[in-house]
Amino acid sequence: MNNTTIAAIATAPGIGGIAVIRVSGPQALPVLKQVFVPKGKRHLFEDRFLMVGTLMDGGQQVDECMAVYMKPPATYTREDVVELHVHGGEWVVDKALKMLFARGVMPAEPGEFTRRAFLNGRIDLSRAEAVMKIISARGEQAATAAMRQLKGGAFTFIHDKQQRLLDILASVEATIDFPDEVDESRRLPELKQKTEELAKELLDASDERSARLLDSGFEVTIFGPPNVGKSSLFNSLLMEEAAIVTDIPGTTRDVLRGSVLFDGLRINLNDTAGIHENTDYIEKIGVEKALGAMYGADLLLVVVDGSGPLRREDYALINQTEGKSRLLLQSKSDLNPRPMLEGALLFSAKTGEGLDEVRDAIVKVAGEPTDSALTLQRHILLAKRAANCLMDAVRAMDEEVPLDLVAIDLQAALSHLGAITGDQVDEKLLDEIFSTFCVGK
Repeated sequence: MNNTTIAAIATAPGIGGIAVIRVSGPQALPVLKQVFVPKGKRHLFEDRFLMVGTLMDGGQQVDECMAVYMKPPATYTREDVVELHVHGGEWVVDKALKMLFARGVMPAEPGEFTRRAFLNGRIDLSRAEAVMKIISARGEQAATAAMRQLKGGAFTFIHDKQQRLLDILASVEATIDFPDEVDESRRLPELKQKTEELAKELLDASDERSARLLDSGFEVTIFGPPNVGKSSLFNSLLMEEAAIVTDIPGTTRDVLRGSVLFDGLRINLNDTAGIHENTDYIEKIGVEKALGAMYGADLLLVVVDGSGPLRREDYALINQTEGKSRLLLQSKSDLNPRPMLEGALLFSAKTGEGLDEVRDAIVKVAGEPTDSALTLQRHILLAKRAANCLMDAVRAMDEEVPLDLVAIDLQAALSHLGAITGDQVDEKLLDEIFSTFCVGK
């Protein structure tokens, strides 16, 4: 249990109707009694009873507010927790926090409440990380995956592997310690099979592509010559005027980015400069950036102008992007509804015709993230390391290496799995994980 008491605003900063200030630690209730005077005759702070009263700084009435005290261990941090529900003006919130700090309460670090929940045994580390993923989720699929993890999806999966691995390790150590009582030639094939099964299950759950989709989104780059309607398509897909659209070639000179949700999946759109040969120095930089965005994309939308015959640069870009994940798009279908490229999708940013088909095609290529138990890159990296250690153990058994060395590989795998749930973790890693959290959570 931490001896310090911490406080922070738990709601978004800025002006709002209500702001919630969270306090956690042994002095939470005594400090509340110093700054909050309940209305009426009620002066006992009952567990989970929301009270109306006045926030007082000495003799000064600061705000009419509400307060609730929550008694441990059934609190978020398993410590004494207080929440002050004050009016959401910046001055009131700042004043309330200063009053708490003046009475010995410390400002909370990013993620410190959730860190205390982990250190006090309320949640494992994978659940703690899920809290931030829910807060930062920008799409339904990312939020659903984070909620699955918060409910213990990753913990349950890893805990099962840990228990089975401990059984394997115990059998290996028993064979080492009692060679006369254990028939190694009959026992090892079974242990080898169980170890291989564990490694396969860990690798099957380590879907890096799905984890990246949920965490970062699907990268789509719009690519093509100048003035073919790339920026118009960009604006239409975003449903906002994010890019300047003119008839002047070279209007877009940098990579413009925007995000949108298609069927609950975050799509990151990149509008690029028109690809063509030119002598303008700034345009050349824009073209170089466009080429960089092409190589970093999950999907290219290669746009050609459908209002006239295909040009040499159109064919050059089609050839340049062949073999990459792409959709061929023919713009300005309101001027020419006839397809000029086999397999191309026709659209008109002016009338909106064909845009739904473009969206559906993007979603189809992106695919749905798998319902894997592991959805964080950190967990996947550790699971793969554990699987590699298990396969090292299998190879050692095949090569009839002394079982002491097999045990070392199994223990290393166990250590990697423990770093996912927080069974084996150091302060440096905790600092790294919780520094990404917002203050107040």
